[in-house]
Amino acid sequence: MKTVKVGLIGTGYIGRCHAIAYAQAPTVFNLQGKLELEYLAEITPELAAQKAQEFGFKRSTGDWRDVVNDPNVDVVDICTPNFLHKEIALAAIKQGKHVYSEKPLALTALEAKEMYDAATQAGVKTLVGFNYMKNPTSQLAREIIRNGEIGEVIHFYGTHNEDYLASPSTPIDWHCYRAKAGLGALGDIGAHIINMAQYLLGEDIVSVSGDLQTVIKQRPDPQDKTKLVEVENEDQASSLLRFASGVMGTIETSRIACGRKMGLTYVITGTKGTISYTQERMAELKLYLHDDDPARQGFKTILTGPLHPDYKPFCVSAGHGIGFNDQKTVEVRDLIVGLTEDKPMWPDFEEGYKVSRILEAIAKSADSKRWVDVNEI
Repeated sequence: MKTVKVGLIGTGYIGRCHAIAYAQAPTVFNLQGKLELEYLAEITPELAAQKAQEFGFKRSTGDWRDVVNDPNVDVVDICTPNFLHKEIALAAIKQGKHVYSEKPLALTALEAKEMYDAATQAGVKTLVGFNYMKNPTSQLAREIIRNGEIGEVIHFYGTHNEDYLASPSTPIDWHCYRAKAGLGALGDIGAHIINMAQYLLGEDIVSVSGDLQTVIKQRPDPQDKTKLVEVENEDQASSLLRFASGVMGTIETSRIACGRKMGLTYVITGTKGTISYTQERMAELKLYLHDDDPARQGFKTILTGPLHPDYKPFCVSAGHGIGFNDQKTVEVRDLIVGLTEDKPMWPDFEEGYKVSRILEAIAKSADSKRWVDVNEI
């Protein structure tokens, strides 16, 4: 049985989700490979030691370079703020490590390309944390589309709207600074709906017409809430899309959408039917088929269950659904299988680079007030 030894860098919210998935995946799935939690890095040795004990890692350090350079580490898992992704990934690749990185892959498309090229040249495997496409319901949606059940796809509409920064009194953090986050809502959560669109339709977005807006232009300093600090990136964005086949699309994303706690949604229209989904109801997929009896036409609700992809390992009954961390568990399953059985992993750095190009094209379109081909980036 082949063993994969993991080095985790960063244990904030998303790092904790990865740690939970590492603990859960070997129990949920019947895996041929074995996972070992080898090394953990945080910003101080004390915090790293605390988190290593909490998450079950053997060793800890206050310097991420120790993890990257350690010969016992097979894969480096990057769960840091965006501005650190490139430096850590390139250092890991130079040491011949496989890399599992959170999204967006980098601050810019140029950085993402550098990471993708380095991984390709080194022959290491990569995985990017676009976890929402691991949901059994979205896997089912893709299956329905691929089977031609809704005919030829003619339109995609998708959103990823949340309200985590809806209040102007919420203090500023690194997500609001270009040097640390890059884009705002578009990069943070809009990247997910772009990846989802390409996953579901099985083709690339090739041109965009975008619009970006910063609504809350200043936020309180977390150290002194009487002081206001400038927000440097967008609160909300939208874009018209064209896919490679000519399919039209529209996406919207916001971090200030009051009432939207998990507003990742999509509606995919075909010549014979339509699929509709919202992440706030993860076990439900709505399907309309045009050829149904006219007296019985309407959307029906499919409850995902053990007959659908990656559901049965979590639950034996339909309609119960799975959760956010379960999606990460599926993602970690793919990581372990990919590395121990030498199988492809997706979404990889190539997809991360493609998404980064689209994000940048939308921003360029908004700035220039014109349609932009993704190939311009």
